[in-house]
Amino acid sequence: MMSSTPLSRRLAGSAALVAVLGATGLSLGIASPALAVPAGGYGDLVAAVSPAVVYIEVTAKAQPTNMSGQLPEDLPEELRRQFERMMPPTGEMPARQGLGSGFIISEDGKIVTNNHVVEGAESVTVKLADGRAFDATVIGSDPLTDVAVLQLDTEENMPFVRFGDSDAMRAGDEVVAVGNPYGLGGTVTSGIVSALSRNINSGPYDDYIQTDAAINRGNSGGPLFNNAGEVIGMNTAIFSPDGGSVGIGFAVPSDLVQHIVADLSDDGTITRGWLGVQIKPMPEDIAQVLGYDTPRGAVIENVTPDSPAAKAGLKEGDIILSFNETAITELRDLTRAVAATAPEAVVPVTVLHKGAEKTLDVTVGTLANPNA
Repeated sequence: MMSSTPLSRRLAGSAALVAVLGATGLSLGIASPALAVPAGGYGDLVAAVSPAVVYIEVTAKAQPTNMSGQLPEDLPEELRRQFERMMPPTGEMPARQGLGSGFIISEDGKIVTNNHVVEGAESVTVKLADGRAFDATVIGSDPLTDVAVLQLDTEENMPFVRFGDSDAMRAGDEVVAVGNPYGLGGTVTSGIVSALSRNINSGPYDDYIQTDAAINRGNSGGPLFNNAGEVIGMNTAIFSPDGGSVGIGFAVPSDLVQHIVADLSDDGTITRGWLGVQIKPMPEDIAQVLGYDTPRGAVIENVTPDSPAAKAGLKEGDIILSFNETAITELRDLTRAVAATAPEAVVPVTVLHKGAEKTLDVTVGTLANPNA
């Protein structure tokens, strides 16, 4: 069975996700009406959005295998024969089955889900809440953000949901998750945004919304809604010691999902900007020397020859403080900012060079496609 929460095992017990949180201040404000808890519950919201939330069944390509060749060479012959009798014959490993969730974002049947739900898919079947089932084609997918786009093979007009502004969400705002945990069909859970901009070390572009709404295996690829019924995230991973929900789930923000979906919908591939530097965090002692309260920026360890950075005059030891007017507080700020910039764009990059700030114009390059 293909797992729809591939990060759960890797995150279980991870010290990087264990922290003691303390309040350092409190500010009060008036909550937006769209984010207030609905009077009487979420019945109206769920009735409106559920028709566009789908259940995805995947058959992945069978992989040829020859397990007998992996047995130890010094294994006694009798034991070898026993093991080989229990192993599938060469080339007969059965096709893998997988499941997950997704949501329709256009009347013509375009669907968003996780890359890990459909990775290696040979066939994809999409089931709607009303019981109808359709074949679907994978238009494109991006492993680095775990986003995939499918197209239903139908000419019918489909129900769909709209994206909301994930950047407007705050810790404490109410959210609703709809999906198909363990293949049970349309299941609704509610909770709050527990935290924003979480880095769970799953990839270079981590920027997750954390929620305590129950998310389990099979919820992957399903939508996370605000109280206006807008998708503000796509449920992707959980922290769990046993594979079940413990109230720590992660969703890709809708602002990032929309960007990736638009790029994939064009030609099925992702185009990202490229700078051509290797970077490391600013050491604490350097931050103190420079008079910073905490480390900031990205220290250049190496500049790739003939890269956009080299052509612009960036040097080893320079500290990148901002890229295209985005302040660089930690390394992933630079990684995300560069990736989101269109190739051939000319952008300002502010660096600290030998103790003095200067701004250089950089013509951004194109990041090579690792799957090409």
